[in-house]
Amino acid sequence: MAELGRILIADDDETFLFSTADLLRREGYTCDCAPDAATAGEMLRADEYDLLIADIKMPGNAELEFIQELPRMAEGMPVILVTGYPSLGSAIQSIQLPVAAYMVKPIEFDELLAQVRRSTDSFRVYRAVRTTQQRLRDWLKELTSIEEVLKISPASQTSSAPVDTFLELTFQNIVGSMSDLKHLTQSIAMHNLEGQEVCHLLHCPRLPELTDALSETVGVLEKTKHDFKSKDLGELRRKLEGIVKTE
Repeated sequence: MAELGRILIADDDETFLFSTADLLRREGYTCDCAPDAATAGEMLRADEYDLLIADIKMPGNAELEFIQELPRMAEGMPVILVTGYPSLGSAIQSIQLPVAAYMVKPIEFDELLAQVRRSTDSFRVYRAVRTTQQRLRDWLKELTSIEEVLKISPASQTSSAPVDTFLELTFQNIVGSMSDLKHLTQSIAMHNLEGQEVCHLLHCPRLPELTDALSETVGVLEKTKHDFKSKDLGELRRKLEGIVKTE
Protein backbone atom coordinates (compact mmCIF):
# COMPACT_ATOMS: atom_id res chain seq x y z
CA MET A 1 0.00 0.00 0.00
CA ALA A 2 1.38 3.40 -1.01
CA GLU A 3 2.12 5.93 1.71
CA LEU A 4 -0.68 8.49 1.84
CA GLY A 5 1.04 10.97 4.13
CA ARG A 6 3.21 11.43 7.20
CA ILE A 7 1.41 12.18 10.45
CA LEU A 8 2.75 13.18 13.85
CA ILE A 9 0.48 12.34 16.79
CA ALA A 10 1.24 14.15 20.06
CA ASP A 11 -0.68 13.04 23.15
CA ASP A 12 0.14 11.98 26.71
CA ASP A 13 -2.74 9.48 26.59
CA GLU A 14 -0.80 6.38 25.52
CA THR A 15 -3.93 4.39 24.69
CA PHE A 16 -5.19 6.99 22.23
CA LEU A 17 -1.68 7.72 20.97
CA PHE A 18 -0.64 4.23 19.97
CA SER A 19 -4.06 2.85 18.98
CA THR A 20 -4.72 5.79 16.67
CA ALA A 21 -1.26 5.47 15.14
CA ASP A 22 -1.81 1.76 14.49
CA LEU A 23 -5.20 2.37 12.86
CA LEU A 24 -3.85 5.09 10.59
CA ARG A 25 -0.87 2.94 9.61
CA ARG A 26 -3.31 0.25 8.45
CA GLU A 27 -4.87 2.86 6.18
CA GLY A 28 -1.51 3.58 4.56
CA TYR A 29 -0.25 6.54 6.59
CA THR A 30 3.17 6.77 8.22
CA CYS A 31 2.75 7.78 11.87
CA ASP A 32 5.20 8.94 14.51
CA CYS A 33 4.27 9.43 18.16
CA ALA A 34 5.23 12.03 20.77
CA PRO A 35 4.16 12.05 24.46
CA ASP A 36 4.36 15.84 24.90
CA ALA A 37 4.75 19.17 23.12
CA ALA A 38 8.52 19.41 23.65
CA THR A 39 9.16 16.06 21.95
CA ALA A 40 6.73 16.90 19.17
CA GLY A 41 8.53 20.18 18.56
CA GLU A 42 11.88 18.44 18.21
CA MET A 43 10.40 15.96 15.74
CA LEU A 44 8.78 18.70 13.67
CA ARG A 45 12.08 20.56 13.40
CA ALA A 46 13.92 17.38 12.39
CA ASP A 47 11.50 16.02 9.79
CA GLU A 48 8.59 16.89 7.48
CA TYR A 49 5.01 15.89 8.20
CA ASP A 50 1.71 16.38 6.40
CA LEU A 51 -0.44 16.63 9.54
CA LEU A 52 -0.26 17.04 13.30
CA ILE A 53 -2.83 15.46 15.60
CA ALA A 54 -2.37 17.05 19.04
CA ASP A 55 -4.03 16.79 22.41
CA ILE A 56 -4.96 20.10 24.04
CA LYS A 57 -4.04 19.23 27.62
CA MET A 58 -0.81 17.34 27.03
CA PRO A 59 2.33 18.70 28.77
CA GLY A 60 3.51 21.86 27.05
CA ASN A 61 0.17 22.68 25.43
CA ALA A 62 -2.18 23.46 28.31
CA GLU A 63 -2.87 26.96 26.95
CA LEU A 64 -2.40 25.93 23.30
CA GLU A 65 1.01 27.60 23.34
CA PHE A 66 2.48 24.74 21.29
CA ILE A 67 -0.12 25.24 18.55
CA GLN A 68 0.52 28.99 18.59
CA GLU A 69 4.22 28.32 17.90
CA LEU A 70 3.52 25.71 15.23
CA PRO A 71 3.68 28.05 12.16
CA ARG A 72 7.30 28.83 13.04
CA MET A 73 8.16 25.12 13.06
CA ALA A 74 6.04 23.88 10.14
CA GLU A 75 4.45 26.66 8.14
CA GLY A 76 1.04 25.83 6.71
CA MET A 77 0.83 22.35 8.21
CA PRO A 78 -2.73 21.46 9.32
CA VAL A 79 -3.57 20.51 12.89
CA ILE A 80 -6.34 18.35 14.28
CA LEU A 81 -6.88 19.17 17.95
CA VAL A 82 -8.29 16.45 20.18
CA THR A 83 -9.42 16.62 23.77
CA GLY A 84 -11.12 14.52 26.39
CA TYR A 85 -12.12 17.64 28.30
CA PRO A 86 -13.93 19.96 25.90
CA SER A 87 -14.65 23.51 27.00
CA LEU A 88 -16.01 26.67 25.45
CA GLY A 89 -12.70 28.40 26.10
CA SER A 90 -10.59 25.82 24.26
CA ALA A 91 -13.07 25.76 21.36
CA ILE A 92 -12.89 29.55 21.01
CA GLN A 93 -9.09 29.48 21.16
CA SER A 94 -9.02 26.80 18.47
CA ILE A 95 -11.11 28.91 16.11
CA GLN A 96 -8.56 31.69 16.39
CA LEU A 97 -5.71 29.36 15.42
CA PRO A 98 -4.87 27.60 12.11
CA VAL A 99 -6.65 24.41 13.20
CA ALA A 100 -8.26 22.05 10.67
CA ALA A 101 -10.57 20.37 13.19
CA TYR A 102 -11.50 20.24 16.88
CA MET A 103 -12.55 16.72 17.93
CA VAL A 104 -13.76 15.38 21.26
CA LYS A 105 -12.71 12.00 22.64
CA PRO A 106 -13.81 9.29 22.29
CA ILE A 107 -13.49 9.90 18.57
CA GLU A 108 -15.15 7.78 15.92
CA PHE A 109 -12.26 6.57 13.78
CA ASP A 110 -14.18 6.99 10.52
CA GLU A 111 -14.74 10.66 11.34
CA LEU A 112 -11.08 11.12 12.22
CA LEU A 113 -9.98 9.31 9.07
CA ALA A 114 -12.16 11.52 6.87
CA GLN A 115 -10.64 14.63 8.42
CA VAL A 116 -7.13 13.20 8.10
CA ARG A 117 -7.67 12.58 4.39
CA ARG A 118 -8.96 16.09 3.77
CA SER A 119 -6.16 17.67 5.77
CA THR A 120 -3.26 15.71 4.27
CA ASP A 121 -4.56 16.12 0.72
CA SER A 122 -4.95 19.87 1.19
CA PHE A 123 -1.49 20.27 2.69
CA ARG A 124 0.18 18.31 -0.08
CA VAL A 125 -1.41 20.63 -2.62
CA TYR A 126 -0.37 23.63 -0.51
CA ARG A 127 3.20 22.37 -0.40
CA ALA A 128 3.13 21.77 -4.15
CA VAL A 129 2.10 25.40 -4.59
CA ARG A 130 5.07 26.57 -2.55
CA THR A 131 7.41 24.38 -4.59
CA THR A 132 5.96 25.66 -7.85
CA GLN A 133 6.29 29.25 -6.72
CA GLN A 134 9.98 28.65 -6.06
CA ARG A 135 10.41 27.04 -9.46
CA LEU A 136 8.74 30.05 -11.07
CA ARG A 137 11.21 32.35 -9.31
CA ASP A 138 14.07 30.13 -10.51
CA TRP A 139 12.53 30.21 -13.98
CA LEU A 140 12.65 34.01 -14.05
CA LYS A 141 16.35 33.90 -13.08
CA GLU A 142 17.01 31.46 -15.89
CA LEU A 143 15.28 33.74 -18.37
CA THR A 144 17.58 36.53 -17.23
CA SER A 145 20.58 34.23 -17.74
CA ILE A 146 19.42 33.48 -21.27
CA GLU A 147 19.16 37.19 -21.99
CA GLU A 148 22.72 37.73 -20.77
CA VAL A 149 24.04 34.85 -22.90
CA LEU A 150 22.34 36.22 -26.00
CA LYS A 151 23.71 39.70 -25.33
CA ILE A 152 27.33 38.57 -25.16
CA SER A 153 27.10 36.16 -28.12
CA PRO A 154 27.92 37.99 -31.37
CA ALA A 155 25.08 37.63 -33.86
CA SER A 156 27.56 36.93 -36.66
CA GLN A 157 28.85 33.78 -35.00
CA THR A 158 27.20 30.39 -35.22
CA SER A 159 26.09 28.72 -32.01
CA SER A 160 28.83 27.07 -29.99
CA ALA A 161 28.18 23.71 -28.34
CA PRO A 162 28.38 25.03 -24.74
CA VAL A 163 25.94 27.90 -25.42
CA ASP A 164 23.62 25.61 -27.36
CA THR A 165 23.61 23.07 -24.51
CA PHE A 166 23.02 25.77 -21.90
CA LEU A 167 20.05 27.19 -23.77
CA GLU A 168 18.56 23.75 -24.39
CA LEU A 169 18.78 22.70 -20.72
CA THR A 170 17.43 26.04 -19.53
CA PHE A 171 14.41 25.90 -21.78
CA GLN A 172 13.75 22.32 -20.73
CA ASN A 173 13.64 23.54 -17.14
CA ILE A 174 11.19 26.29 -18.11
CA VAL A 175 8.93 23.86 -19.92
CA GLY A 176 9.09 21.56 -16.90
CA SER A 177 8.06 24.41 -14.63
CA MET A 178 5.07 25.26 -16.80
CA SER A 179 4.09 21.59 -16.87
CA ASP A 180 4.23 21.53 -13.06
CA LEU A 181 1.98 24.58 -12.95
CA LYS A 182 -0.53 22.93 -15.26
CA HIS A 183 -0.64 19.75 -13.16
CA LEU A 184 -0.92 21.82 -10.00
CA THR A 185 -3.96 23.74 -11.19
CA GLN A 186 -5.56 20.47 -12.28
CA SER A 187 -4.89 19.04 -8.82
CA ILE A 188 -6.48 22.08 -7.18
CA ALA A 189 -9.56 21.66 -9.34
CA MET A 190 -9.80 17.97 -8.46
CA HIS A 191 -9.67 18.65 -4.73
CA ASN A 192 -12.08 21.59 -5.03
CA LEU A 193 -10.12 23.76 -2.61
CA GLU A 194 -12.02 26.97 -3.24
CA GLY A 195 -11.25 29.74 -0.79
CA GLN A 196 -8.16 28.11 0.67
CA GLU A 197 -4.64 29.49 0.51
CA VAL A 198 -3.49 27.20 -2.26
CA CYS A 199 -5.77 29.01 -4.72
CA HIS A 200 -3.82 32.24 -4.30
CA LEU A 201 -1.36 31.06 -6.94
CA LEU A 202 -4.05 31.40 -9.57
CA HIS A 203 -4.11 35.14 -8.82
CA CYS A 204 -0.37 35.51 -8.25
CA PRO A 205 0.69 39.08 -9.22
CA ARG A 206 3.97 37.71 -10.59
CA LEU A 207 2.31 35.50 -13.24
CA PRO A 208 1.76 38.34 -15.76
CA GLU A 209 5.38 39.39 -15.28
CA LEU A 210 6.59 35.85 -15.87
CA THR A 211 4.36 35.47 -18.92
CA ASP A 212 5.74 38.73 -20.38
CA ALA A 213 9.28 37.51 -19.76
CA LEU A 214 8.48 34.26 -21.53
CA SER A 215 7.01 36.16 -24.51
CA GLU A 216 10.12 38.34 -24.75
CA THR A 217 12.35 35.27 -24.64
CA VAL A 218 10.40 33.61 -27.44
CA GLY A 219 10.84 36.81 -29.47
CA VAL A 220 14.59 36.83 -28.89
CA LEU A 221 14.82 33.17 -29.90
CA GLU A 222 12.90 33.87 -33.07
CA LYS A 223 15.31 36.68 -33.99
CA THR A 224 18.40 34.58 -33.24
CA LYS A 225 17.26 31.20 -34.55
CA HIS A 226 19.74 31.42 -37.43
CA ASP A 227 22.61 32.18 -35.06
CA PHE A 228 21.74 29.41 -32.55
CA LYS A 229 21.05 26.52 -34.88
CA SER A 230 19.56 23.55 -33.06
CA LYS A 231 16.64 21.29 -33.90
CA ASP A 232 15.98 20.73 -30.20
CA LEU A 233 16.03 24.45 -29.44
CA GLY A 234 13.63 25.04 -32.30
CA GLU A 235 11.24 22.47 -30.88
CA LEU A 236 11.50 23.99 -27.41
CA ARG A 237 10.84 27.44 -28.86
CA ARG A 238 7.66 26.14 -30.48
CA LYS A 239 6.56 24.63 -27.16
CA LEU A 240 7.12 27.93 -25.39
CA GLU A 241 5.17 29.74 -28.11
CA GLY A 242 2.30 27.30 -27.53
CA ILE A 243 2.37 28.06 -23.78
CA VAL A 244 2.25 31.79 -24.42
CA LYS A 245 -0.70 31.44 -26.79
CA THR A 246 -2.72 29.51 -24.19
CA GLU A 247 -2.21 32.10 -21.45
